[in-house]
This record gives sequence, C-alpha cells and structure tokens, in this order.
Amino acid sequence: MTQSEPQSPEAVWSHAMRLAELPARKPTRFDLSPDAPTRAAIAQWADISGVDALRLKGELRPNGRSDWELVATFTATVVQECVITLAPVTTEISEAVNRRYLAHMEMPTDEEAEMPEDDTAEPLPSAVDLAGIALEVLELSLPQYPRAPGAELGDARVTEPGAEPLDEEQMKPFANLRNLLQSRDEDEK
Repeated sequence: MTQSEPQSPEAVWSHAMRLAELPARKPTRFDLSPDAPTRAAIAQWADISGVDALRLKGELRPNGRSDWELVATFTATVVQECVITLAPVTTEISEAVNRRYLAHMEMPTDEEAEMPEDDTAEPLPSAVDLAGIALEVLELSLPQYPRAPGAELGDARVTEPGAEPLDEEQMKPFANLRNLLQSRDEDEK
C-alpha cells in the first residue's frame, strides 16, 4: 500500500479522556472498537491490507492522590501480505496493556540516560488518548515478516554470468575452513 503523506495517529483515530473529568475514587471502564471506515483508515495508516477487528477494553483508575493506572486488553485481527508469496495472511493479536501515569515522574535531562526498569511508567498527561494507545500496541504487535502457511524461500543461488552458482553451504563463512581441515586430516592418515 502506498500513502501520499504519513498521517498522525490522532488524525486516523482518537478517543481522549481528560483525567480531571474522571471520578477520582473509582475506575472508569472503557470498551473501544472502531467502525469499518475507521478500521480501513487504520489499515492504510499501518500499511497493511486490512483490520478486520480491533478492540481495547479495560479501565482507567486513580492510584493514590494524583497518579493514574490504565489496565486493558488489546485484541485485533489483521490481514497482511505474505513476505514470500504476497498471499493474504490473517493474524490474531492479543496483548495485555498496562500504563502508570505518574504526577511526579522525573524525566532524564542528560543527553545519554539509562532506560528505567519500569517501562509502564509515564509522566501524567492532562488527557489519555485511548485510541492512540490502541494504535501504538497494534504497531508494536504486528508481525514484521508474515508468512502464509507452507511459504518457503527455497535455496538461494548467486552467481555472476559465466561462473558456477554458489549454494548456501558454500556461502557459509567457514565452509572452506572445514574443507581444508578435512583434507588435512585425510593427508595425515
């Protein structure tokens, strides 16, 4: 698929929830599923053949005085082209989503900084875009090299005109070393 201009995720699908407008003592449940035209736009944005289903279901709940926690389940059914045959490949995706939004999170100021061990923690935003989170999870969960059942590359044969083709065994970096060692062992016998 080709795109004229890359779209931002917010332009494709957005569902922001302002944290200040949510109840401060109980969880706010959500269940998001985009309609068919939005799923088509998501497929174009993700550069895949199709999104048959997509759902983010969970809750945003207050955590202490000013922090928030998002706990959800992401499921999707996507269609991509096989990297070998270009046949459609359908993939079922299911991911647990956990995010903690911290009011007093210190961001690294150094040019080079270590990644924190807790990769679920983020600075507290004024609003949480649930659709943006779903698109992020989709993008990170898509198979990079989808293959249709039974699709195989076969043997690679590389050669320049007039030369004998090399097979994969000859292209291995230590293939000649193994042959030299075998011939040396035979000469010693």
